[in-house]
Amino acid sequence: MISYEPLFRTMREKGITSYRLNKMGFPMTNYHSMRKGKHVSTHTLDALCILLDCEISDVIEIVHPDKN
Repeated sequence: MISYEPLFRTMREKGITSYRLNKMGFPMTNYHSMRKGKHVSTHTLDALCILLDCEISDVIEIVHPDKN
């Protein structure tokens, strides 16, 4: 499963709020989709990396379900 927790951590570290991200040109619909854990396009991920000046690993990570 893909987790967007790195995005929210990166935003906190850089002092960027969702409001500021929206003012930078990132659509709130995409942001809210990510908050809900829904899928987004690679175009969206690319836009975030450019806006936040970060790597993809600063936006998403793979979380493997427990294999118990």
